[in-house]
Amino acid sequence: MMTRSEALFEAAQRVLPGGVNSPVRACRAVGTYPRFLERGLGSHVWDADGREYIDLICSWGPLILGHCNADVEHAVQEAVKKGLSFGAPTAIEVEMAELVCRMTGVEMVRMVNSGTEAVMSALRLARGATGRSKIIKFAGCYHGHSDSMLVKAGSGALTGGAPDSAGVPAEIAGDTLTAAYNDLQSVRSLFEANPGKVAAVIVEPVAANMGVVPPEPGFLEGLRALCDEFDSLLIFDEVITGFRLAPGGAQSYYGVQADLVTYGKIIGGGMPVGAYGGSRKLMELVAPLGPVYQAGTLSGNPVAMAAGLTQLQILSSTPEIYTELERRGAMLQQGLRDALSGIPAQVNRVGSILTVFFTEQPVTGYAQAKSSDLEQFKHWYLGLLQRGVYAAPSQFEAMFLSAAHTDAEIEQIIQAAREII
Repeated sequence: MMTRSEALFEAAQRVLPGGVNSPVRACRAVGTYPRFLERGLGSHVWDADGREYIDLICSWGPLILGHCNADVEHAVQEAVKKGLSFGAPTAIEVEMAELVCRMTGVEMVRMVNSGTEAVMSALRLARGATGRSKIIKFAGCYHGHSDSMLVKAGSGALTGGAPDSAGVPAEIAGDTLTAAYNDLQSVRSLFEANPGKVAAVIVEPVAANMGVVPPEPGFLEGLRALCDEFDSLLIFDEVITGFRLAPGGAQSYYGVQADLVTYGKIIGGGMPVGAYGGSRKLMELVAPLGPVYQAGTLSGNPVAMAAGLTQLQILSSTPEIYTELERRGAMLQQGLRDALSGIPAQVNRVGSILTVFFTEQPVTGYAQAKSSDLEQFKHWYLGLLQRGVYAAPSQFEAMFLSAAHTDAEIEQIIQAAREII
């Protein structure tokens, strides 16, 4: 008998491309159908058939406090009573921007509606500030689906086997130069081959869209030095790491300051939102003060601001959340390493984000991530699902922990891993 999720997926495929609104959700890489979710609470979600799971996706990262946090929910409900959208300034935008600046050290910030929009806007600003056109990115790093960033991209593009998208003009792709993550010499070589042409280097300070790949010691510091040497800007894409690794994001976690930073996920508390920020000198180049144009009707939406502000207030006032996330992340990492010790597997982690790679070699970049055994991953994913653990349906994504996950639930996940293998 067909499950309700299967029936919904069948109906969805008639009206949505692939039956989904974001490619990885289709579960094609793991040979099954997507479970349509109906509700979440704390660290758990329930699908349309009433099955309960421990959630290791957490809406791909933003739910650092877990599903339906009471304070965030209350803030959203109060905001909705006043109006869904105005297309005009509201006081909560100012409060949100002030808090983001205090927590991260950026001097000015512009709210947008998604991580893709934040990156697109930051790249335009970098080009406008430098008068240069080329951007250096890293193979396997994903920065949203704007044209210039769909070159050797990670996340869903990597999962689908097509890291370069159709519909991207060659002349646009030609301005995107691709280096190897954790390889400073590859970056230097691109700078030297394109003298005076590189506007910026954009990087996920922790790569999380080819699976979690931490920066090796000195890598981020080396990027900072290279950008200074060649008079280019350094952009940290902190859509995933921002406010998750630390209250100040990867900049404070690693002690490296970028020129521009993009944010998303957590600053919306689960609502659609993004932001980009930097020094006052750079941000004053953005319209209406400067010549770099960017706008959005729903930017600074009061409901999204209410959710994000409340979550950030909790995180900024409760630093022990990060201590606990680190401890639980380490607990899960070690437990999975022990459970998987009999097969080729690597468990990469930074803070509360993790990935299990089914390969013999340590994963330090795109090439090693691509060496993973995708059939083994498929077996792993389906085994977790059968045991009530809801994980990302792609080898090249991360697992996310929240403050709502308990030690007992982490032990359940580890036990599931033992049974699968």
